[in-house]
Amino acid sequence: MRIAMITETFLPSTDGVVTRLCASIRWLRRQGHEVMVIAPDHGIKEFEGAIVAGIPAYNFFLYKEDRKFSFYSKKVKKYLKTFNPDLVHVVNPSFLGVTGIYYTKRLKLPLMASYHTHVPKYADYYNFSYMKPAMWTYFKTLHNRALLNLCTSQTVLEELQEKGFHNVHLWKRGVDTKRFHPDFYHEDMRKRLSGGKTDKTLLLFVGRLAAEKEIERVKPLLQQSDNFCLAIVGDGPNRETLEKEFAGTNTVFTGFLHGDELAEAYASADVFAFPSTTETLGLVLMEAMAAGLPVLAAKSGPTGEQIEAGRTGVLFDPADPEDLFRAAGQLKESEKRTKMGQLAHEDIQSVGWDESAAQLMDYYEETLRLHKDRP
Repeated sequence: MRIAMITETFLPSTDGVVTRLCASIRWLRRQGHEVMVIAPDHGIKEFEGAIVAGIPAYNFFLYKEDRKFSFYSKKVKKYLKTFNPDLVHVVNPSFLGVTGIYYTKRLKLPLMASYHTHVPKYADYYNFSYMKPAMWTYFKTLHNRALLNLCTSQTVLEELQEKGFHNVHLWKRGVDTKRFHPDFYHEDMRKRLSGGKTDKTLLLFVGRLAAEKEIERVKPLLQQSDNFCLAIVGDGPNRETLEKEFAGTNTVFTGFLHGDELAEAYASADVFAFPSTTETLGLVLMEAMAAGLPVLAAKSGPTGEQIEAGRTGVLFDPADPEDLFRAAGQLKESEKRTKMGQLAHEDIQSVGWDESAAQLMDYYEETLRLHKDRP
């Protein structure tokens, strides 16, 4: 099959969407399928034998970091006509995806879409709450031009259905269980993450530093007890604000870590902190579990789907500041943390990327059938 993926973000960017796409492309290429990725142009021309076709990218006023987006471009039509795909998969349509949907329809190609980012929920964190109804209408309109839609958690699937999104299906989660593993523990990395305070309980956050991640929710733990320290791995528009917020606490900012360093960071911590309630899945949760970490997470639909409270981690009510201390108290004992981490590691071993990618191919074939059966 010849598959064109049109995505708002791709390499060298680092996030859950890019990780999932890369894993899927690897599997598709191993199965002999041809893939073209149409994405903002960041100089990448090829990935695992897949063509990466760049679209001119520009700064967007809502992003203060060095992240660029692509908007309307006739190059999308050119790439689609040249590649002549059997199917087009529009990933997280927002800006470039609009062009992709338009030209896919003009060329009468089968169209599938996937929903990965709860953009309307972000409005509450950027003083755009009044725009949420319009944003939901916008994304619903885009996704309903596709024959089939995917999302990454049951909670989000039900929410999208309630909002009027058509033909929504669950795309199974996946994680690289070989890349993330307890065996990657490294004493030097633990010293780096803890600022040399290796005897303390080391909390780890991994992700983009943005308002919707609500990393500040962890701060009271550091203020109440000197037993905790926090490593914040990642970068983003909120980094300077967070550095001021956490000044005077046992907190280390590392910036982005990749490859072996990221694997070592997960394996060298004690607890993974996940304070956000805006995620559609939270790939970093699974990476942490694969590395043998118990999770301290804010209650939400997606976290409840992945964490068995009291067994592989603990959940706290984000609306109740005192509940954070109750939850953290369950992770006070080293032996209990270790046991939870072991169970988390064991539970996640059955969640690899191959099954997720194979399921994606099944959805591609279903999309082709739907296209063929259209009047």
